[in-house]
Amino acid sequence: MTSRQNNKNELILVAIDVAKHSHEVLILWPDGHQKGYRVANSFEDFAKLTALLKSQGVPVRAALEPTADYHRCIANWLLQHGVDVHLVSSLACSRVREALFNSWDKNDRKDAKVILYLLEQGVSEPFHDPLLQGFMHLQEISNTYHQIGLARTRCQHSLINHYLPLFFPEFEKYFHSSRTEWFCRFLEKFPTPLCITSISKEDFLTQAWNLVGRKVAKERFLEEVYELAQKSVGLPIMENCPELYGFRIQLQRHLQLTAQRNDLEKLSIGILTNNPDYHRLQTIPGIGPILALIILAESGDLRRFAHHRQYLSFCGFNLSGSQSGQSKSRYRISKRGNARLRYAFWLAATVAIRQRENSFRRKYETYIAQDRNNADLKRKAYCAIAIKVARVAHSLIKNAMDYRGYHDIEIPGGRTCSMGRWTLSGQIP
Repeated sequence: MTSRQNNKNELILVAIDVAKHSHEVLILWPDGHQKGYRVANSFEDFAKLTALLKSQGVPVRAALEPTADYHRCIANWLLQHGVDVHLVSSLACSRVREALFNSWDKNDRKDAKVILYLLEQGVSEPFHDPLLQGFMHLQEISNTYHQIGLARTRCQHSLINHYLPLFFPEFEKYFHSSRTEWFCRFLEKFPTPLCITSISKEDFLTQAWNLVGRKVAKERFLEEVYELAQKSVGLPIMENCPELYGFRIQLQRHLQLTAQRNDLEKLSIGILTNNPDYHRLQTIPGIGPILALIILAESGDLRRFAHHRQYLSFCGFNLSGSQSGQSKSRYRISKRGNARLRYAFWLAATVAIRQRENSFRRKYETYIAQDRNNADLKRKAYCAIAIKVARVAHSLIKNAMDYRGYHDIEIPGGRTCSMGRWTLSGQIP
């Protein structure tokens, strides 16, 4: 029995090739015939489409190929009108299109046929709308925080690599943290050494005292900066020269982006204060407030993944390999998943192995024990720890429990008690 015969009197299948202004829609009716439509990205056309689909009184399943964020509105509309919405992989569409049509040539109608074929074969995944699932606000905060972080990093690089080498190269050694605000406030007031040396040391101490914040031996530090300015090789430019206009704009922009980032951090903490999953994630070594926000924003409800392997596949941490005849490649992570989640868990792993003794650090040390100077082995160890952090995060949220660290207790006889299990000394339980 063919798939179209199976579909008879059971289900209406809808394939939608998403675009910015209009969508190509291909409908497979229960009697087996197909009909294509062009649906504009407007309220009137959306209403006509849903009225047409509901006219048969048969359940409807639609599939879309995610395209930027253009698919979100029509997917939300269909879900609100009782349509079962699925997503198909862009890579699967590309491979199937070449297989079906024996050509790399593509167009909207052909893409709709490919999506319909994948939907008929069951090669699709249900779409979980962040708005309807209640975590879209976390996604928007996380995405905005990411964009502000990128802009702030670019601004910081321009300050360190362009402006400071021109105007005050010796002052760069005081930049120790990306969260240091006094550094930009000081340069905004004294952008060049000539701005410092043009006044007396006493006046400089008075004007700069409140700019550098709380520091140990603040007076000695400011005197050191004054002496540094006297011997600086920076360009001799006065305070009101137009050459400093761009420098000051970048300094103000860096401070503004820093303030926006701090506001987003406070907002996210306030929103997630009563979220138990948010606090549970932070019990894992290496995961702080921002990484917990990213994980919840990109994952949604982790309980929807029945097994941790499903979650690892969603993150792109699942292992894949290639085998043909006697040839067989090594297994490696597929990276066919959410890149932001892999980024978050990788950062958590790098922090966890640098903290005090924990299971992640112990696994890392065991992994690289055979060759501690092997960079490739260290990279694989980082990846293994990131996968373990993701697995632990899914398990803790699914089982509603906090992370519990282990402690080794030395006892006579060369044995240790670790996590309540007796093991030989030096072995990992």
